[in-house]
Amino acid sequence: MRIILHVDLDSFFPSVEVREHPELRDLPVVVGADPKEGRGRGVVSSASYEARKYGVRSAMPISRAWKLCPHCIYLRTHFDLYVKASNSIMKILRSHADRFEQAGIDEAYLDISDQVKDFAKAEEFAKRLMEEILNKEDLACSIGVAPNKMVAKIASDYRKPYGLTAVKEEDVLEFLFPLKVRALPGVGPKTERRLKELKIETIRDLAAANPEMMTRLFGVWGLRLHEFAHGIDYGKVKEERETKSVGREVTFEKDADEEDLILDALDELAKEVHEEVIGSALQFKTITVKVRYQHFDTHTRAKSLLFPTNDLEILKNNAKRLIAPFLRDKRRVRLIGIRVSNLS
Repeated sequence: MRIILHVDLDSFFPSVEVREHPELRDLPVVVGADPKEGRGRGVVSSASYEARKYGVRSAMPISRAWKLCPHCIYLRTHFDLYVKASNSIMKILRSHADRFEQAGIDEAYLDISDQVKDFAKAEEFAKRLMEEILNKEDLACSIGVAPNKMVAKIASDYRKPYGLTAVKEEDVLEFLFPLKVRALPGVGPKTERRLKELKIETIRDLAAANPEMMTRLFGVWGLRLHEFAHGIDYGKVKEERETKSVGREVTFEKDADEEDLILDALDELAKEVHEEVIGSALQFKTITVKVRYQHFDTHTRAKSLLFPTNDLEILKNNAKRLIAPFLRDKRRVRLIGIRVSNLS
């Protein structure tokens, strides 16, 4: 029997800002682009739970966030702070895991199968972990405990913030079936709409669907979704000893066709990637951009430099050149991303 934890730091960027500036506690905080009194470009990187009460969400255009909450506290990203906090927390998590996998700046998987013999002990383990992170780093996290990574990830989001949800192996289907299909990793708005057209709204509906039909409509991903709906995930917790790449993506709230908006969002992503590169004392040689059009047609372009660098202007200028041919296509864009690799 495997026992996997998914640790997800609650509202990470705003929480770090509040930790550094206690006077912001309990106020609606939005981290991202400058709203410029509703005229700003770019998108929201993250919003505190207080800001979310007003409808502000990650990846929302900053101008729309301003309309929803003009009295929110708007801050630019400070990745040097976030990377430092993340590194400290990941060090704590790694020290408690049999196997450890960092899944992002604010989330990680821990395999503790060799340390605990049942889910009651695993729940106690998770509680102690939450308390240790709160006491040492003054940051809250939510944890999901489950027999596999997929269920653990869903469970960590079940009782946010500062929530703990443990799902025993025999309770997996009872836990999953009432949830909307959107709860499954990888199911976004478009996939959700396509499934709704098939009268598939809950994970129970998806589990009952014909797997051959799912494969025909969605390819290999359809079969994977069908397995997820049955609580099946064979993925192992794997640690990458070295950082292989640093990247950011943003899914637009509405498919975008304004070139200025897309390029502004690309600049914001480049700044976030650059700040993480600087905070991690890295340099890069390869730059990759990613574009996903409205019908999920996805393309990437990459360029390798002659020398390693951590220069922001080099990153921004090359990213714009790489993305330019995709924008000439005049199709509506659902997602863009930027990634640097070949790190030193």
